[in-house]
Amino acid sequence: MIKTHHFIAILLSACLSVAHAADTTPSESAPSWQADAQKEIKAKNYEGAIRTLQAANQASSADWNNLMGYAQRKKSPPDLVSAERYYQAALKIDPKHKGALEYYGELMLMKNDLPGAEQMLARLNKVCIFSCEEYRDLKEAIAKYKAKTGSK
Repeated sequence: MIKTHHFIAILLSACLSVAHAADTTPSESAPSWQADAQKEIKAKNYEGAIRTLQAANQASSADWNNLMGYAQRKKSPPDLVSAERYYQAALKIDPKHKGALEYYGELMLMKNDLPGAEQMLARLNKVCIFSCEEYRDLKEAIAKYKAKTGSK
């Protein structure tokens, strides 16, 4: 019989080994459009990622909407209105989409909406077991925002 602490260690190890940034790391099972868009994003070619995603036209996919929102938010100049629309669509399709929750929270910080970002962090806290990269990243972004603005 496995002792509880061994089981928790094994479970935690498994959780940590699969953590990765949803925007930049293509998985082997990802559709080609997703892998291609993630490569463009990793190269900071956000316009190229947008073109790849538009060509794929997978609007019923939470991942597609999340990547489109990310690219819209990161391009220069950012299109925050479009990014927000895509993040909302991703979360309507999959309310527990960790990437969309993190990135939508970051977008809210860009719009000086600290309560909105904290709401996304609270949602991530419910989705993530034993924490997760998306939760830690948004928590850090909120802490930096608070330090910069003097918010509590």
